[in-house]
Amino acid sequence: MAQRLLILTLVVALNAAALPAGAQPRPQPQSRTVAPRGALDAEEMNNIGVFKRVSPSVVHITTLSVQRDFFSLRTSEQPSGTGTGFVWDDSGHIVTNFHVIQGGDRATVTLNDQSSYPARLVGAFPDRDIAVLRIEAPRDKLPAIAVGTSRELQVGQKVYAIGNPFGLDQTLTTGIVSALNREIESVTRRTIKGAIQTDAAINPGNSGGPLLDSAGRLIGVNTAIYSPSGGSAGIGFAIPVDEVNRIVPRLIRDGRFIRPALGVTSGPANLAQALGAPKGVLLVNVAENSPAAAAGLKPFGRDRVGRIVQGDVITAVDGQAVADLDDMLSLLETRQIGEKVTLTVWRAGQTRKVTATLGSSD
Repeated sequence: MAQRLLILTLVVALNAAALPAGAQPRPQPQSRTVAPRGALDAEEMNNIGVFKRVSPSVVHITTLSVQRDFFSLRTSEQPSGTGTGFVWDDSGHIVTNFHVIQGGDRATVTLNDQSSYPARLVGAFPDRDIAVLRIEAPRDKLPAIAVGTSRELQVGQKVYAIGNPFGLDQTLTTGIVSALNREIESVTRRTIKGAIQTDAAINPGNSGGPLLDSAGRLIGVNTAIYSPSGGSAGIGFAIPVDEVNRIVPRLIRDGRFIRPALGVTSGPANLAQALGAPKGVLLVNVAENSPAAAAGLKPFGRDRVGRIVQGDVITAVDGQAVADLDDMLSLLETRQIGEKVTLTVWRAGQTRKVTATLGSSD
């Protein structure tokens, strides 16, 4: 004990000797006092509230592909992609982008509580980049996301995106609706019209996740970013929820989206220009016993000596102008098989209206 006291005395003496004459010992560092703050502001509270309400409905999707070793022929599963989805209903239906699961042989869905379930594909509509999966999970783990509408959106209103960018699950980003009625290209190269543009940060892994309004309602499905680097550059796109709400129930019911059809084949735009026809769907073939044939539509063709025989160009459906086949298909997708539509038809400088009953594209 005496030896320890001697050592401590020597240490104190040495420290004191090291100080200049008249100098005070250096104070020991102390923890800083926490400065008080007021209550969170209204915007912060709403951000927190939206995340707490909606994040349990957001899921992480991982796809696996089967690969075979060239020499041993043994197979193994390798991760092939990752993305986001959300709970559509308590029956286990999960909505995501088609491109999230495209090319995968198997998918796994991880819920908010980190429990994982194998998923099976219920149906997909690649033209709109939408797919529906299903998992067998307890209903109390499947809080369905609240669905809003995209019809009333305005540029400038606040939006939220929740997803799994770069595999970092349950990430919240905020922004505004920066533009409406954009056109983006699906994986099938069909045009998706009416897309929502946002500056909320959307990165790889956010695909298939929800875009929300300030009330926490689904207003779109995040599907693409515009960025030379592949990271967020302040321009992201979402499929409008009204489109999703129209397609998803049909995928759940039928396993696929069966588009109503007229039974026609269209020529390219430059053909219409060469023939002096207006913009629209220039018919080069009308299938026998099709709705178009029953409505009296005729395709362009040639007579026995090679002269052009005037056919029909569909320029509008139910009064809505169509510039090409893609326009017409988009309009027909909003109709039901067996529904009647009024077609505005041009032939040889004359315009008329005819009624056709839509058939199935199968």
